[in-house]
Amino acid sequence: MQYSFLASYALIIFALWYSHREHFGLKKQILTNSILAMVQLGLLGYALVYLFKIQHPSLLFFVLLAMVTFGAYTARKRTPLGKDSFKIAFYTLGTSSGIVFLSMMAFGVIHLVPHEMIPIGGMIIGNALNVYTQSTERFRGEVKNTIETIEGMVALGTPLKEALHFASKAAVKASMIPTLNMLQTVGIIHIPGITTGMLLAGADPLTAVSYQLAVMYMMVAVALLSAVFSVMFSYRVIVGAAFEK
Repeated sequence: MQYSFLASYALIIFALWYSHREHFGLKKQILTNSILAMVQLGLLGYALVYLFKIQHPSLLFFVLLAMVTFGAYTARKRTPLGKDSFKIAFYTLGTSSGIVFLSMMAFGVIHLVPHEMIPIGGMIIGNALNVYTQSTERFRGEVKNTIETIEGMVALGTPLKEALHFASKAAVKASMIPTLNMLQTVGIIHIPGITTGMLLAGADPLTAVSYQLAVMYMMVAVALLSAVFSVMFSYRVIVGAAFEK
């Protein structure tokens, strides 16, 4: 096993020192999450040795389902929505990721092999999780700031979904910004992870780039779907909480 990566932990130590100096209140999060990342990735490295030996397709989909479940559990803690937090997150991540993943399988971009399904599935679900938390928080903020306008529109007979249109539109647009920025700057400002990994492994540059493009287009689709579904599945809970206040 290679341990040279531990030298890079000096950057975490610097972040801890600077956070302490400026009183950002991030020391505990940086320390805990950096150690957690090391442990999780270490376990992942060992787990992938066995996961990549899986042959039966149903077991591969079970692994993806476990990823969605853990993602929903994480989202439940990041963006609490009452007793329905896990269910809303699970439906959002599962639906958005499932549509994109199955579409790419139908197009022949992803094949029923573990070294494709597991890492690409992880990227899709992880991106859906990030967008879900961003869109949900933005949507909740938009509803909270405009609750009087929404109440007035509903009182005048406007359907609730229509009254929420501007809030949901703002949430979707805001949550898409990081993905669209990445799409705009890729290849000019940074070389993405898949391209870098394939180039380091000696793959043909055009092959690496074409594979990266397919993955990035997946990220755009799953980001949009995750943002839309997060609003669709959560609006009753968020509006109900806002009305109560």
